Amino acid sequence: MIDFFFLTANLLVGEAQTWLFVNLVQPVLFHFHLMVDDDFAYDGLLWFLAGVLQIAAVYAVLRPLEAWRPIERWSSRKALRVDVIYTLINRLGLISLLLFFTLQPMYDSLQEWLRLRDIDNLNLESLWPGISDRPLVSFLLYLVVFDFAGYWYHRWQHQIQWWWELHAVHHSQRQLSLWADDRNHLLDNLLQAAWFASLALIIGVPPGQFVALSLVSGALQSLQHANVRVPFGWLGERLLVSPRFHRVHHAIGYGHELGHHNNARLYGCNFGILFPWWDMFFRSADFDTPVQPTGVRAQLPPPEGQGEDYGDGFWAQQWLGIVRMARHLPDLRPASHKRAV
Repeated sequence: MIDFFFLTANLLVGEAQTWLFVNLVQPVLFHFHLMVDDDFAYDGLLWFLAGVLQIAAVYAVLRPLEAWRPIERWSSRKALRVDVIYTLINRLGLISLLLFFTLQPMYDSLQEWLRLRDIDNLNLESLWPGISDRPLVSFLLYLVVFDFAGYWYHRWQHQIQWWWELHAVHHSQRQLSLWADDRNHLLDNLLQAAWFASLALIIGVPPGQFVALSLVSGALQSLQHANVRVPFGWLGERLLVSPRFHRVHHAIGYGHELGHHNNARLYGCNFGILFPWWDMFFRSADFDTPVQPTGVRAQLPPPEGQGEDYGDGFWAQQWLGIVRMARHLPDLRPASHKRAV
């Protein structure tokens, strides 16, 4: 039944994609003599359509919950406006699509090189023949693989100093909301898109499944950042990353620095993207710390912090991220455990 749902959903989205392409996009391409890019435009339309539907669905569900049961109450939501811009850039899929199809020729060349040497790749279809015929099973397997890769990508963002300075754009938002997940530096977005697009190509994720994985992951990460008090319970918190669990990761003095409450934790806690399993297995999970103020310690006024400016607008945040990264590029040592997010 669930496999039937997946197939039906793919069919409906595909029909909408084709209709929009034929009736809206293709005439524009023809008028401006851009038909050479029609394949790219057709694939991009899938990402765009899926992104619009996801943003609408996430907002329809989470915004009423934020108004009903907020974790924090703010006198102004002005600080959230820039996060909407980040969401539109990321969720409409242009960066991921560009990287996926840019890397495809490189991956095809690598595949040919491996075949000439009788070396098998890691394509899941070759490890489990027929897995692509079971959409739900293959989707869940891909989801777990991507989440494991995402956990380590996230830990590296915190452990490598210059990389952290880019990732700090995400953590500098002190009012977490449903929009906060996509608040990232564009360079970090490119690195992340390349990381996951490469993984998708290596393990043989079909483009449609890649879109579905991005949609599900994005929706759940919007929930994690939402300003909403949702009880997951003891078991639920250990099955899926909750807003409370992820908010601890954003907490000043707990999420990233060596806290006095846990001297064994050097670089922070709760790095899991969707599942807390990896944090539990690699001993980086914190299920006990209550809700704390969020942000970056350096942006606090003295004596708590250095009063560093992380920017209020999109371009200011992007520029200041580059400036901070440039200061630390010569230093390839791990990030300082004295800094917190």
